[in-house]
Amino acid sequence: MGELVRVPPEVRERFAVRFGASVVGWCDELPYLVRELAGHWGLEVASAGGGGTSRVFRCVREDDGAVVWLKLTPEPAIAREEAEALRGWASVPSVVPLLAADLPAGALLLADVLPGTPVRQLGWRLPELASLLRDLRTPVAPTAGSVLRPLAHRVGLVFDLAERRGRTGLAAHRAAALELAADGPVALVHGDLHPSNVLSGPGGRLVAIDPRPSRGDPDFDAVDWVLTGPGTLERRITDLAALVPGLSPDRLHAWCRALAPLGG
Repeated sequence: MGELVRVPPEVRERFAVRFGASVVGWCDELPYLVRELAGHWGLEVASAGGGGTSRVFRCVREDDGAVVWLKLTPEPAIAREEAEALRGWASVPSVVPLLAADLPAGALLLADVLPGTPVRQLGWRLPELASLLRDLRTPVAPTAGSVLRPLAHRVGLVFDLAERRGRTGLAAHRAAALELAADGPVALVHGDLHPSNVLSGPGGRLVAIDPRPSRGDPDFDAVDWVLTGPGTLERRITDLAALVPGLSPDRLHAWCRALAPLGG
């Protein structure tokens, strides 16, 4: 396992921006936690990676040779929210399945997605995207003791992170986004649905991974997909809305205006 489970310096720096300087202790302890969980779940660690809030390890399950993914975050609340959303979407084929969780440890065990290439590398077609968005809009009732917060919390966080990374002039956009988050329909929202968090799945189906979920306006999840592409923004929104029942062209356009400065 060795070097695979150590947290590289550049990742430590990224985590420190996101979680604060105290995350260094979690980084130091992570190799021990990975070994413990690998033993508990019968895993052999094959490779390591991750994003802005987690370390993700590609593993092989010892009993059947299946590829699975061990995901760990220094903030257990993030794992609790993701686990609740994935369980809510358990019957939805367009969302990666959750196999097991150790929530106090901030650990999730996720199924593999085949072929699993990120859509950012492949490109995508409008009907495929529309199918994904329709699936994500499957009604999911809040569970007793739900840990999911309102979409306004997610909106505030993404603006806070942008400002922490040096973005300026965001006050009016933040206010507009928070106003949108305060009304409109309420559903389970993925919260971080962009082409790097969607994989090619079986039969060409798009499969969403890595939600940062909340409850609020599901039109939020369409923003990254219509901000770029052929034709005008208005045409892209109109074409998508025609394929996704319940999607409001006016609200999606307003979300785009509010969130556009966060792109890039």
